[in-house]
Formats: sequence, C-alpha cells, structure tokens
Amino acid sequence: MRNIRLAFWGALVLLSGLWLSAEPSVFQSANVFALRAAMMQYSGIVAIGCMSVAMVLALRPRLPEPWLGGLDKMYRLHKWFGIAALATSIVHWLWSETPKWATSLGWLERPARGARAEIENPIEQFFMTLRGSAEGVGEWAFYAAVLLIALALIRQFPYKLFYKTHRLLALVYLVLVFHSVVLTTFNYWASPVGVVTGLLLAAGTYSAVIVLLGRVGAGRQVRGRITSFHYYPGVRALETEVEVPEGWPGHKAGQFAFVTSDTSEGAHPYTIASGWNDRERRITFVTKELGDHTSRLRETLHIGQEMKVEGPYGCFDFDNGQPRQIWVGGGIGITPFIAAMKHRALERRTNPDHCRRPVVDLFHTTADYDEKAIAKLAGDAEAADIRLHVLVDSRDGLLTGERIRAAVPDWREASIWFCGPVGFGEVLRRDFAAQGMPVSQRFHQELFAMR
Repeated sequence: MRNIRLAFWGALVLLSGLWLSAEPSVFQSANVFALRAAMMQYSGIVAIGCMSVAMVLALRPRLPEPWLGGLDKMYRLHKWFGIAALATSIVHWLWSETPKWATSLGWLERPARGARAEIENPIEQFFMTLRGSAEGVGEWAFYAAVLLIALALIRQFPYKLFYKTHRLLALVYLVLVFHSVVLTTFNYWASPVGVVTGLLLAAGTYSAVIVLLGRVGAGRQVRGRITSFHYYPGVRALETEVEVPEGWPGHKAGQFAFVTSDTSEGAHPYTIASGWNDRERRITFVTKELGDHTSRLRETLHIGQEMKVEGPYGCFDFDNGQPRQIWVGGGIGITPFIAAMKHRALERRTNPDHCRRPVVDLFHTTADYDEKAIAKLAGDAEAADIRLHVLVDSRDGLLTGERIRAAVPDWREASIWFCGPVGFGEVLRRDFAAQGMPVSQRFHQELFAMR
C-alpha cells in the first residue's frame, strides 16, 4: 500500500508543482475572474492528468506491477485516480459556473475586457477557432464522466452492466483530450507542465484506443478447455479445472487470472487454486456464489467448454524470506493458499531435500461449512506439511489477532499473508501493529476487488 500511496500523491504533487512553476503569480490575481481563469487551468490539468494515469492502468501493464505490489494494488490505484479525476472535474466545473451564477445574481461584477492581443502563432489561431466546440463537447463529456465514474463506484450496480458502461469512459476520455488540448493555456505547451501533460494525453489516448478495440491484455490471453468441475454445496463453491495446452507461461501460487466464459459478461478475475505443472498444463479455479454470474456458473459451464484465460497477475506469492509464516484465508480467500499448498506439496515430492521451507500455520475462517471441502483442505495441508486451523463462525466464534497469537507463540518472527474481506484484514493489520509487528514489511494483504 505504501507504494501506491506514493504513486498517487506523487503524481498530484508533481502536476501541482509543474503548474505552479508556469503560474508563479497565481495568488496575486487582480480579481475573482483572473483567479477563476487560473484555477480552471489548474483543476483541468490535474483532472485530465489523473484520468490519463487511470486510463493507462486500465491496460494492466506489466512494468509497474512488481513495484506497486500486484495488479490488485494497481486497480486500487486506478480507482483512486478515477475518484481524483471525478473530484477535480467537479471543482473545474464549479470554477467555471459559480462566478457566472454570482454575476447573474448581482454578487459579482465582471471586469471590462480590454482588447485582445493579436495572435500570430497559426496553431494558436486554429485552436481559437475550436474553443466554442471544445467548451460545448467538454461540458457534456464532463456530465457523462461523472455518471459513468459514479456507476463504477456503486457496488450494487451489476458487474455485467459495469463491464459494458465502464468502457464508454474511454470514448468520453478522448472527447476530454480534445477539450484539454484546445483550452489549455497555449504557452503551457512549451513549459514542463505542458510537456508532462502532453505525454500523459498521448499515453492515455493510446490506452483509450486499446480499450475501445477490446484489446486489453490480448498478449496474455490463451484458450483453455474445461476438463472437470465439482460443486461443494455447503460452501456454495465451484471447483473448475481448465486445460491450457498452449501459450500459458505458468504461474506462481497466489496469482490470479481473468477468465471469460461468457463474452456478454466479459472477463472476471479468479484466484488460481493450483500449482503449476508444465507436463499436465492445467489450472484450477474455485469460485464462490457471490453474484448473478457466479451463481449461474454450475448451470452454464460444461465439460469440454472453451474459455479464455488471461494472466497470470499478482504478487501475492509468499516470498519475503521469513522462515515463519502465518496464512489467513477468510471465506473464498482461502483460494491462493490452496494453490500455495499444492505447490509446496509438489516441491516436497520432487525435491525433498532442496531447501528449508518456511514453517506455516494456516487459519481458515468461514461462515459456511462443507465436510468434503474441509477434508480436501486438510489433505492439502498435510501433504504440504502445514498446520491447519479451521474456524467456523457459528461454532468457534470469530478469528482475532489474539487467537492467532495464542496458537502461534513465535508470531513475532513471522510474516502474515491475508486474503479475505478487506475490513477483516484491516482489523488484523491494526491489531498486530498495536502489538509491535512492523506491518508495512510483514503484513501482506490481497486487495481482491477489481472495482
């Protein structure tokens, strides 16, 4: 989380600092309307800059993923930049409209305009002829962006509709690029703030085109075929095994992939629940019935069905050098730990003396219970030489940091790997931080929320 906060605030500070270097006398503005003009430029640059970064992150780029801590963190950063773009766009609109309202009510008096300086640059002259169009389409694009970003933030908005409407933001973005290029103060383009803004607009425009063409992640997609599936009614979860005969580069335990089984639904992210064996070339996914799409999977999927698998993504890989580890899987958050256990069991069989592996305690807390699923989990833990603790909420009560510390006396030497409800993870993080654990280095949390 530290790196995504650094990236977010660093981008805002950079854009603000570059703009101030171009407008050092902004706070000496002669009147409200002069300040309004400056603030519209500032808020506009920050808004389109944030939206540009969000658009680039929508491509799921490989390069920043390790530094940001995985695609789940990148999507959190994408969301933050989207919210920042929304907020600064509203501020931009208010600076545009509020002085007009105040003037119409007699609260402000617009100063007399002097004669405009003659424009000699032919490009600037051309931009002047487009100002009316840029202002008109920009206002409507602003309304569309507010609506689409707001829909993306509403959890109750169905994923199927979110998948379709969110792509429209790429089209809205291209309109706002036109608005920004024409209406940005022309002298900015020869300054550092103009150069950085231009680079962001170019990168964002490329990203928007890729999104509109439906080519996001195209280079990491392979065709797979369902070979088996098993439903566990007690926990309302479906285990699906997919064969990926060609193209899949392999994956680490704890990573995830985007899976498309229904093109109208689009790609859904699922954690991989299996280790990788290059000879068998199969991937297992465990999906819990949490919405309309996942609740229909056991009726819509069938043996032999083809699907598209994209990835792998994520850095939740249990690799931090600690000889002692505590794993916590809440509900369907157990999935990456299943993959880790299968990978570890395979390593024990093939290289029993290869290296000393971390000592692990796995805590699985769940509101649902399925005897077969738990028995399979226990078998995986035994094969991987991992101590398993299963807590059913109604029977055993809630899992707390105190209960973990009581079960693992040497917890101070351990790292914690958590996957489950975000709120639960934050409670555990704060609890262990209060006990002196350096959570910024030792507490690893999967933010498995793609919107």
